[in-house]
Amino acid sequence: MEALLTSTLAVAIAEIGDKTQLLAFLLATRFKKPLPIILGIFIATIANHAAAAWMGDWVASLISPQVLTWVVGLSFIAVAIWILVPDKADDEDNKLYQYGPFVASLVLFFIAEIGDKTQVATVLLAAKYDQLFMVIIGTTLGMLIANVPVVFAGQFSADKLPLNWIRGITCALFAIMGISTLIWA
Repeated sequence: MEALLTSTLAVAIAEIGDKTQLLAFLLATRFKKPLPIILGIFIATIANHAAAAWMGDWVASLISPQVLTWVVGLSFIAVAIWILVPDKADDEDNKLYQYGPFVASLVLFFIAEIGDKTQVATVLLAAKYDQLFMVIIGTTLGMLIANVPVVFAGQFSADKLPLNWIRGITCALFAIMGISTLIWA
């Protein structure tokens, strides 16, 4: 249960102000069809995070638990710093838009997540916890918790969100996760 809750919380928080959240906002304002967008986000996240979790599990099997603890702890701290770097939305004139909201959301979210901080967090969480399936479910729930409200609120301005405060809080939470991993290992 800890793997599920930690994974959900970590990704939901890390996703706030992320480029995929901006992408969800852009898709919602462009298509005004929330259900195909949400379905695209869901499927893209499951596929992307399953691959990331498998990679984290595989890496964890290759190195000793002591080294893994340091790698995971320091990586969480690195993600905390990475969160402070603002993201921007992708090109609004993307050719994928001609295929409709589902295909555009599916492809754009899958690509946007490659190498993203939430994908890195998924790798780290899978390396930390032995419950691969719970990590995948948790990170997917976290992604949906952060993005589904944005899709439904697409008509509101993203400029009204206090993103600097949100980034600061998110950075602090990832730093705490990293430090706690190092201290209580």
